[in-house]
Amino acid sequence: MTQLNEIFPKISESVRLERLQLPSGILRMVLDTDTYNEVDDQFALVYALLSPQRLKVEAVYAAPFHNDRSSGPAEGMEKSYDEIIRLLDKMSLPSEGLVYRGSIDYLTADLQPQRSDAALDLVERAMSTPDGEQLYVVAIAAITNVASAMLIEPRIIEKICVVWLGGHALFWPDTLEFNLKQDLWSSRIMFDSGVPLVHVPCKGVTTHLRTTISELDQYVRGRSAIGDYLAAIVASYATDSFAWSKEIWDVAAVAYLINERWMETEFVHAPMVSDQFKWSFDNSRHFMRYVRYIHRDPIFGDLFRKLETLSY
Repeated sequence: MTQLNEIFPKISESVRLERLQLPSGILRMVLDTDTYNEVDDQFALVYALLSPQRLKVEAVYAAPFHNDRSSGPAEGMEKSYDEIIRLLDKMSLPSEGLVYRGSIDYLTADLQPQRSDAALDLVERAMSTPDGEQLYVVAIAAITNVASAMLIEPRIIEKICVVWLGGHALFWPDTLEFNLKQDLWSSRIMFDSGVPLVHVPCKGVTTHLRTTISELDQYVRGRSAIGDYLAAIVASYATDSFAWSKEIWDVAAVAYLINERWMETEFVHAPMVSDQFKWSFDNSRHFMRYVRYIHRDPIFGDLFRKLETLSY
């Protein structure tokens, strides 16, 4: 089998590090999300759409997932697609030309891409990006759609920067995290291809991005249709809400683009993912930006204030 790093064009380390610096102004972005899988994807999508002063959301891609909320990756993707439409409807926003169906299965060792509408749109959108600019790909799901686009047209890594919430902290004893473990080969492409990558880990980093029903009742519920919906889906997970909180991890990937000062990051050599879903390290590998700590309060404060601006 071809080595992953032989598929993609080489990006010099200086160029990669430069592209991992966030510019000022409005950032073009697409969001790749398994929206029906949990509750935090919904918050992340709404947060991005409520931040036009910083983010221009050009497309939303439905990603596959498989757990007890779907019979397989294809149904998971379709349910996510429907959930995206539902969220946009509650915000009175059009979905036509914005939402794309993604992969119906995961990648395998033969590295044959899933040629979904989402992957093809990402290729077209990235390749049309003018020189000197880049498209931010915010991914909060199994990374199949993005990896497929990169395999369809490897040159897009010269046009995009991926912000991916997946895997656990580099010090964690394993990286058996839902987004990463569903599609091992796509995950390896993210770390091995050399694409400019901002890695937002789950356990050990985003772990404390949680909210409570009481907090949502105070700041979110009763102000808008979308706010009521978000509060309701969180409450639906609580069998006993006393001293209970719900993880809303996915907002971290969006928050990074809105204000990187809410996170502490560093440049590290991109790790490798073993067959046993453990991190492996080699200091000769290319650099990525690694989020090692997140300041929870300003992120939720910004999100809640933006939700407060809405009305029925």
